Amino acid sequence: MYFTDRGLEELEKRRGDEEVTLAWLADQMQAFVDTHPEFETAVERLATWLARLDDPED
Repeated sequence: MYFTDRGLEELEKRRGDEEVTLAWLADQMQAFVDTHPEFETAVERLATWLARLDDPED
């Protein structure tokens, strides 16, 4: 495994044809935070943003 600053591009290239549930994604994000707790705030903000995409703006 290696670090890349093009993670979104790599994700699309490697797994772009797959279908996943949001429950699976939430589990993977939780596993990432468990392994890398220093990124908890960023992951939580992303999760909140995704959860509220359809909410009218405040």
